[in-house]
Amino acid sequence: MSGIEDRLGHRFADPELLAHALTHRSAADARGGQLDSNERLEFLGDRVLGLLMAEWLTERYPEEREGNLTRRLSALVAWETLARLGEGIGLGEAIRIPPGEERAGLRARQTVTADALEALLGAIYRDGGLDAARAVVRRHWAPLLDAAPKPPVSPKNRLQEYTLGRGLGLPEYRLVSAAGPSHAPFFVVAVSAAGREAEGAGDTKRAAELAAAEAWLTGIEP
Repeated sequence: MSGIEDRLGHRFADPELLAHALTHRSAADARGGQLDSNERLEFLGDRVLGLLMAEWLTERYPEEREGNLTRRLSALVAWETLARLGEGIGLGEAIRIPPGEERAGLRARQTVTADALEALLGAIYRDGGLDAARAVVRRHWAPLLDAAPKPPVSPKNRLQEYTLGRGLGLPEYRLVSAAGPSHAPFFVVAVSAAGREAEGAGDTKRAAELAAAEAWLTGIEP
């Protein structure tokens, strides 16, 4: 716990909030409706992150229009970004998960790490208010902002812009397969556009769609 606090840059006045944020629903008390899991803090942290990131982006890019700010915000709060940041602070190993679920691979799921990071932000807000949450967000997200001078565009949006700009219509996504247990699903999605098809895989449908769009664009974009 202290290691997570050190890497986050926040020392909890109420350590129970930290423990709560690191409790996956699989380790929660079913008799209490799993209210001791991190899901409610995740709900709160998602809103805290959105607010603080929107505030920061409008400060940092005072000349940008709403569309570009939205693109930046979407990329910075996406679960892939949260998972990467969570892995960087060793969050995955700190999450409370029952041994059986651990053996089944639940801890390795990136979405579990992403959800726990949102829960941590909710816990920090509850523990120290917006100022404390703001300090953590700006500490950990700053390298991402520094590395993206231009607003990012997701593979799905790039593909759509490519096809519509050439009068080729909208890409169509199709679920090819969904396998694996509920806690470790594996999706394969195909995208069709302009007479070409490509597939992508991921542990969420969205991740598989993004991978499919990226695969379609490979060799097309300069």
